[in-house]
Amino acid sequence: MQALVYSNGSQESDRAKMVLESCGQDVREYLLGTDFNEKQFKAEFGSEAEYPQISIGLDHRGTLKESLKYMSDNGMFL
Repeated sequence: MQALVYSNGSQESDRAKMVLESCGQDVREYLLGTDFNEKQFKAEFGSEAEYPQISIGLDHRGTLKESLKYMSDNGMFL
């Protein structure tokens, strides 16, 4: 399964990638300033959205905290 991380290069974004990879996800990072700009980020996720934003498979899961809860609830931790 592929996971997408919309990142601003922060430590939180790096943590998200590491956790997803350790759980066997194929991680693709989209980086602010390279793959998208702030206006596109806000248009996609809302003006109050925080970095990183994570999608697992075809579903947007939200922040790292929201994604960790989803992963825990669905037995994704090895």
